[in-house]
Amino acid sequence: ELTGELTVFAAASLSSAFDELATQFAQLHPGLEVAPISYDGSSVLATQLLGGAAIDVFASADEKNMAKVTDAGLASGATAFATNTLEIAVAPGNPEKISSLQSLTAPGLTVVLCAAEVPCGSAAQKLLSTAGVALTPASEEQNVTAVLTKVRSGEADAGLVYRTDVTAAGDAVTGVEIDGADAATNVYPIVALAGAPNPEAARAFVAFVLSADGQKVLKSFGFGAP
Repeated sequence: ELTGELTVFAAASLSSAFDELATQFAQLHPGLEVAPISYDGSSVLATQLLGGAAIDVFASADEKNMAKVTDAGLASGATAFATNTLEIAVAPGNPEKISSLQSLTAPGLTVVLCAAEVPCGSAAQKLLSTAGVALTPASEEQNVTAVLTKVRSGEADAGLVYRTDVTAAGDAVTGVEIDGADAATNVYPIVALAGAPNPEAARAFVAFVLSADGQKVLKSFGFGAP
């Protein structure tokens, strides 16, 4: 029987899916308290872990930021549990008629991206450079949620976010598929940290995310299989 508290750091793009996973996991283990999950850009979370944050589980939106944590000896045996690709998020109904990465360079358009060190930012840079599109964003955000917020509020005409963020936003935004988005597929790894305050709960939660039930939840939020 799991007891104590479970603490999780997870990439911002995982928020809806991991809230649901945490709810189901807590129901399976009534003796365990699942703390509210800390969501942010993977690079921000990795920096906090390197700074000594005592957390049980880390779920990153890319392998690069996970490597910072495992290379530092803070964890080992990270396992891929999901994949994701980018879409262009625009206002409902796509009033600016944005159809491709190229159309984001139209004069007068306000476009926001994730910062390059964040997984959604590095994926965006890869797609833009592959497509030969030079884009000067109005702002570069520290996580994908902030990009989506600017599009939802009308502060930006378009933003590059994950397909899953468009799905989670429902009617608040419209998604425009990107040709060749698969060229920058993000692989999401998860790991129980070596210094986990609750190692038993950490291992159990990772196993749950990788299980058929956990994968079903991720799929329902639009994530691809690892």
